[in-house]
Amino acid sequence: MATLAGARVLVTGAAGFIGMHVARALLDARAQVTGVDNFDPYYDVTLKEARVTALRRRDGFSFERLDIAEAGTLAAALDRARASHVVHLAAQPGVRHSIDHPEAYVRNNLVAFGHLLEACRHAGLAHLVYASSSSVYGAAHALPFSEDACVDRPVSFYAATKVANEAMAHSYSHLYSIPATGLRFFTVYGPWGRPDQAPMLFTRAILAGEPIRLFNHGRMQRDFTYVDDIAEGVARVLAKPPMAEDGNAPHAIYNIGNHRAVELTEFVDTLERLLGRRAIREMREMQPGDVPATYASIDRLHAAVEFAPHTALTDGLARFVAWYRDYYGIAASPG
Repeated sequence: MATLAGARVLVTGAAGFIGMHVARALLDARAQVTGVDNFDPYYDVTLKEARVTALRRRDGFSFERLDIAEAGTLAAALDRARASHVVHLAAQPGVRHSIDHPEAYVRNNLVAFGHLLEACRHAGLAHLVYASSSSVYGAAHALPFSEDACVDRPVSFYAATKVANEAMAHSYSHLYSIPATGLRFFTVYGPWGRPDQAPMLFTRAILAGEPIRLFNHGRMQRDFTYVDDIAEGVARVLAKPPMAEDGNAPHAIYNIGNHRAVELTEFVDTLERLLGRRAIREMREMQPGDVPATYASIDRLHAAVEFAPHTALTDGLARFVAWYRDYYGIAASPG
């Protein structure tokens, strides 16, 4: 893998779940990391602050609180950081939330991304890596999802903003020769996870003796990928910017996932064993904007940077449960 030692990397969304772990991976690679985040209250800000507190203990890390949807803020931060690379992970997440609050996605996923591209245009970056999503595949039925699939029919507004981000990045890469790579993240789990995602929601409910909701009657399949595997993959990609070849822009798109679809019921079964408690399962119909299965083809990413996730679901969930008990002060069940 190409080296990132000495690189000066600005990570947006550094207080987020993936952002924290990517910052750690970059620090492990001996890069200098500046994190930025606005601590949006979409979920528990205390958790975001705790992530940043953990990062501040690392040499080579600095942090700025700022809102990149405000014009000029990111350009100034890039200048102060003297950044050579950017990992853009800041965004308004959530497929279901986008149905009720589309205005947040316009501001945080479209306006902010436009400011990012303009800032990168003038910064002379070695590489911009930005977060896209498996949601761009919509209701596509050909599994595993391939980067060659058509993504012009998103089924949620969140997905539509990510499709737009890919098009925006390609145009800037073409016009201004900015090396840029979009990563279509699949379902990521692990310690320090988001409270609105299944591992946290299910763990909290199971320990409290409350029901968990399984949509599509539990017949959902997800490409669960452990967060440390993801963070390593992002670092590998950042160290290898795409080249302009045969008249094409220096822009690439990759899936980043686990290449194995896991039934949601299997996920819950594993979580039950680790928690020592049975879940109360409440079966529900499919929700608007959701899809029954996600499953990544990662052949292209493996060929590019030898990405190969290796953490088994049981091992990854065990680490998540250990972190959850420690962070929230919950003792393990006897026996």
